Amino acid sequence: MKKLLIFIALSSFIFGSVSNKEIANMFILGFYGTKATPDTKIHNSICKVGLGGVILFQKSPVSRGKAKNFTDANSLKSLTNELKSCNTKPFIAVDQEGGLVQRIKLSYIYPKASVVAKKGLNYAYNIYTKMAKELKTLGINLNFAPVADIAINPKNQVIVKWGRSYGSDAKSVIAYDRVFIKAMHKYKIATSLKHFPGHGSSYGDTHKGFVDVTSLWQEEELKPYYALKNSTDTIMVAHIFNKKLDSTYPASLSKRVVTNLLREKIGFRGVVISDDLQMGAISKHYSLKQRVMLSINAGVDVMLFANQVNPKNVVDINRLVKVVRELLIEGKISEYSIKEANRRINSLKRGLY
Repeated sequence: MKKLLIFIALSSFIFGSVSNKEIANMFILGFYGTKATPDTKIHNSICKVGLGGVILFQKSPVSRGKAKNFTDANSLKSLTNELKSCNTKPFIAVDQEGGLVQRIKLSYIYPKASVVAKKGLNYAYNIYTKMAKELKTLGINLNFAPVADIAINPKNQVIVKWGRSYGSDAKSVIAYDRVFIKAMHKYKIATSLKHFPGHGSSYGDTHKGFVDVTSLWQEEELKPYYALKNSTDTIMVAHIFNKKLDSTYPASLSKRVVTNLLREKIGFRGVVISDDLQMGAISKHYSLKQRVMLSINAGVDVMLFANQVNPKNVVDINRLVKVVRELLIEGKISEYSIKEANRRINSLKRGLY
C-alpha cells in the first residue's frame, strides 16, 4: 500500500503540470446530435472536459436520409452557437472543398477544384470568398481544405478521380491553394493544407485500407508545402505509407515525416492535424492506444476522430484523455509534446475568436 501511494504521488509530481484539459485540447471529434445544450454529452465534453474541437457533418453515415448534426442553416447556426457558449474557444470544423467533398450543402453547391482551375484565379477567389462568408455566417472557424495534392497519377482513386486537385503541376496547385487560403482568411476561417506529404500519386484510398505510395510518390509533391508553409494555418497529414520516407510507419504516425520532414526540413511552424484516425489504413493495423501514442510522438498537435461509424462505436473524449494519461504515466509520451501542441493550438485559436 505504501509503495502504491508513493507511485501515485510521484506520478502526480512528474505529470501533474499537464491538465486533462490540455490533453483534451489535442482532439477534434465528430459526434451524433443536432444540439449542444447543457444537458448533452457534447456540451459536457467541450465545457467541462475541454475537448479541443468538433467536426460537423450534415448527413448521418449510417442512417440514410437522417441528419448527423444539422438539417438547415438555422439548425447549424444554433448548434455552433451552443458549441461556443461556454467560451472555451473550440475549433468548429468541416470539410468544405467543393465538389464531392462539401459537408455543408445548403444554399449553394460549390464546384470541384478541377473545374475551378479551368476558370482562372479571379473566378476562384470569388467562389471561395463566397464559401468563406457562408462558413463564417454559419459559425464555422476551421475548414479542412484546400487540397494540395498534385494530380500525378491519372488513375488515382481518391483525389484525381473526383477532381479534387487543381492540376498535374505544382505551380497550378500552389496558385489556387493560395487563393483559397486568402479567401478563407478574409473571414477568419482557418485552413488546412492536405494531404501531406502528397496523395495525388497513390492508387488506393486510405479510408478503406493500407496505401503504399513508395514506388509512385514524387519529390514534387512537397512543393505546395514549401510554398505555403507560412500561409496555411494547419497541415493535415495523410495515412499513406512511403518506405522512402519511413520504412516502418505511415506518414501520420511517423516522426520522420511529421517532425524531421515537415517541421525541421520544410520549416512549418503551425498546427499539424492527423487525418481521421478511424480510417481503415491505420485502424486495421494499430490499436487506439497505439494510434494516439504514435501520433503524439510523431509530432502531431491535433488528433482527429470523425466518428463516422456506428453510434455504438464512437470514441469519446473521456476515453481519449484516459489513454493519454496512461501513456504519460507509462513514460511512452512526453509532457513536453503536450505543452508544445497546446502552445500552437491556443495561438491559432486566439486568432479565430
